[in-house]
Amino acid sequence: MSAVMERPAPGADAAVRTIPSKIRDRADADPARVCMREKRFGIWQDITWLDYWEHVEVVGHALSDLGVEPGDRVAVHSENRPEWLFADVGTNAIRAITMGLYPTNPAAEVSYLLRDSGSRVLIAEDQEQVDKALEVEHDCPELEWIVYLEPRGVREYDHPKLINWETFLERGRAHRERHPDLIERRMADAEAGDVATLIYTSGTTGPPKGAMLTAGNIAFAVNVLVREGGIYSPPAGPDDVVLSYLPLCHVAERAATTWTNAEAGVTVHFAESIETVQPNLAEVQPTLFFAVPRIWEKMQASIFIKMNAASPMKKLVYRGGMALATRIGDDMVANGGNHTVKTRVFYALGYPFLFRALRDRIGLRKVRAASSGAAAIAPEVLKFFFGIGVPIYEIYGMTENSAIATVNKPGRVKLGTVGEPQPGCEVRLDEHTGEILTRHPGTFAGYWNKPDKTAETIDDDGWLHTGDVGEWVDGTHLKIVDRLKDIIITAGGKNISPSEIENSIKTSPFVKEAVVIGDGQPYLTALVGIEYESVGDWAQRRKLPYTTYRDLSEKEEVLKLVQDVIKDANERFARVENVRKFRMMPKELDHEDGELTATQKVKRASMHEMFAHLVDDMYGNTTEYAGGDMSEVHGSARPVTDDEDAEVA
Repeated sequence: MSAVMERPAPGADAAVRTIPSKIRDRADADPARVCMREKRFGIWQDITWLDYWEHVEVVGHALSDLGVEPGDRVAVHSENRPEWLFADVGTNAIRAITMGLYPTNPAAEVSYLLRDSGSRVLIAEDQEQVDKALEVEHDCPELEWIVYLEPRGVREYDHPKLINWETFLERGRAHRERHPDLIERRMADAEAGDVATLIYTSGTTGPPKGAMLTAGNIAFAVNVLVREGGIYSPPAGPDDVVLSYLPLCHVAERAATTWTNAEAGVTVHFAESIETVQPNLAEVQPTLFFAVPRIWEKMQASIFIKMNAASPMKKLVYRGGMALATRIGDDMVANGGNHTVKTRVFYALGYPFLFRALRDRIGLRKVRAASSGAAAIAPEVLKFFFGIGVPIYEIYGMTENSAIATVNKPGRVKLGTVGEPQPGCEVRLDEHTGEILTRHPGTFAGYWNKPDKTAETIDDDGWLHTGDVGEWVDGTHLKIVDRLKDIIITAGGKNISPSEIENSIKTSPFVKEAVVIGDGQPYLTALVGIEYESVGDWAQRRKLPYTTYRDLSEKEEVLKLVQDVIKDANERFARVENVRKFRMMPKELDHEDGELTATQKVKRASMHEMFAHLVDDMYGNTTEYAGGDMSEVHGSARPVTDDEDAEVA
């Protein structure tokens, strides 16, 4: 199907209001209301709208005092915390451009991002990030200042570009006294075409590219996501609570935290770290929650681990409750996500015994709207959460379209799809390749200093080429098949989507990573990485000794465990899509080793290079490394021959 799917544009002629202006207006209207909280010394500290705007103003003046002009770039390298928002919005208030870095970016990537963006000021969180910047600052000629937030370990540094946060704010206050109307003048001059932020792509196939999002792009996205029910139904408001924990340099978290906070007035709580998300969730009990698939999968795996270690009585209650949850999930999925009389009865039975306590423990007891995006998620995971009373609605978008494309709506869910076009968004499929194309006012202004790449991405008619292959389901809902560049074409000419197979394998709580291989090959194979915590718990309960990740992953019992997982996944696919052999990854994948992007996406090209010996082993019909031959899946106890593999493919 190549016809355009479109919904009417909301408020197309409305004047653009910037994020800084929204925050100023909230500070004027309700100055004492709490807008965010940060945990310090074990206690959640309140920050009001007046506090927020005061810091935005002072940061804007401080940046101006350091010489930052409209259009200049200011980089932020920090975990999620109030200062991230102060810096982001303060930068935009003077019509400058924010560029965020991931906390995990190694020094080489920091150098590239600072140099490519031409950032004049870097706001760095602590000694770790300052050290990275100082290591590469000689390669970044436009970098003039490094403002650090945490003085521990840095205060004794002697470098002309360093300035601490408090001194920075003092300069801002002094500048405000000299130029009291600067911020208001700059905000009054703001235009829809002003570039507000550079958000760098994950760089799975090459160097990251800086996507330019304008004030107009953001205004459109905020209106769709918050006001037009793009995610939240009913719309988000001041009584809603969110937890900010995904990196703020990613478009999804910027939308869920900064933009939604400014537009709807929700109260943001900042997680202490990515490692404390689960206990912070239990404390905060947010009403709105967005997560990437990895978070949902890990949450499900943690439930599995805890119940395996529970008392016999608790295990009995859990099994009974999950039997109800399975039936609830099946029925709700069959009814577009709606409850039926039967599911309401089942949920009422399971709530006092299991569901309430379970949702309370994982921090989702009060959630009224949960969503998943940024990558594909296995339908089985969604069904699990539907069953315990946490419906998760998949949303699809990308940096280049301000995270606006499609969404599954309550009551209109089709599992396995990413939903229907958002209000004001045109979506169509390329007639020849099936590539998903979108067009709306949120389409980015282009890639920073890369007009050739921009021309490849936005055609003359304004259609954004997403790089994703899709198909329509029932003429209304969009299904993502895979990334165009990731489609596998076997030696037999079969086109196969690896992500569906990988997600099916990763449904198991024992598998963290699965990379399916087979381009130009006679059959499919897979590189598998175990979920160390889950498999470690499994091994301990069986009194299976191990020392390291590699030692555990190479145990014969673990190989059999993974083989059974793949066998189960194979039964859900056609024979040509079956994984015939697998090898265990000898280590956990890591961003700093070049195997993952900063957003934890697997770099397939790097995998092929780093684990070429494992791939060669699978197609060489040898057994030098820990792994398995899946021939038993097909009912044969003997090894699969080359001829059979070619015939299957």
